[in-house]
Amino acid sequence: MSDQEMIEKEEIFSKVLRAGRRTYFFDVRATKAGDYYLTITESKKFTNDDGSFHYKKHKIYLYKEDFTGFTDILNEMTNYIVEEKGEEVISERHQKDYQKSYDNDTSVEKNEKVSAESFTDVSFDDI
Repeated sequence: MSDQEMIEKEEIFSKVLRAGRRTYFFDVRATKAGDYYLTITESKKFTNDDGSFHYKKHKIYLYKEDFTGFTDILNEMTNYIVEEKGEEVISERHQKDYQKSYDNDTSVEKNEKVSAESFTDVSFDDI
């Protein structure tokens, strides 16, 4: 892998939202052409019967030309949910000790994100 390819795979800017068993990673990355796009990764922690744990990860890619439409619909949907059901979580499965926190990326989280790449079947040759 060339130095240029290594640079293209690095995050330019990252933020983390911890939300109970879920962690959301927001990463600005660069295309081969040098433009930026956003990846949003949801990582959910599951505990195995033997006490060990594993993560399931899902990732979406959001490009600049879609920002306005995406943001408009996201705001509309989240406002609708809060207006209809309020902000209190209604769930028997919700964790009693639920806490959310916002962090900048750390090396542990970066290692977790690298493993998420193995779950992604996206070719960047088209970007």
